[in-house]
Amino acid sequence: MFLDENMVHERRSLPWTVNNAGVNGAITKEELWKVDFGEIVGVNARPLKELVKQTYETAENCMRTNYYGIKQLSKALIPLLLLSNSARTVNVSSILGQLEELEDVDGLTEGKVDKVVEGFLEDVKENLIETNGWPLNFSAYFVSKAALAYTRILAMKYPRIAINAVHPGSVGTDINYHNGKLPVEEGAKGPVMLALMPEGGPSGLFFDETNVSTF
Repeated sequence: MFLDENMVHERRSLPWTVNNAGVNGAITKEELWKVDFGEIVGVNARPLKELVKQTYETAENCMRTNYYGIKQLSKALIPLLLLSNSARTVNVSSILGQLEELEDVDGLTEGKVDKVVEGFLEDVKENLIETNGWPLNFSAYFVSKAALAYTRILAMKYPRIAINAVHPGSVGTDINYHNGKLPVEEGAKGPVMLALMPEGGPSGLFFDETNVSTF
């Protein structure tokens, strides 16, 4: 998160926040990243319990960081951002974080998103992830990023702030033992573009790197 309060109070121009939380919600082994990516996520994914261990504690921590953390931070900073005529908020999400229950972004409410997150955590506790069709391997991470459809709710509630979400690409960081396709500098392009976009830019959208996509 980046915010210059002097800019907000004195210059009233271009204050911005970039919310980037990257807890993966599981305990992993480095060997995981030698497995074909199609076996880790997607329709051909298979359970890789020997390489990915998700517990209720890791899943809950993931939600508290990736979803609830961004919600709480946004609510704390919005009063400051509203002091500007051209504020920006960027939530870093993932193109892999998609759930059927959250596809109707125009009809979403905060209560609906919270209900999906709470239902997921209950299924983790009851060991019903596979039974109830949640994503295999990193399900907490994917659900937490899907829940950032909340970005659309914020954008509708606060039209004076340009609020968008972005998938930065497959970036090599600690979360994947630096096995991503892009260096951090490349992954920063989308978030920086949205944080510094000209006045009158889009709001309530999801970007795949620097291109508009769908939630």
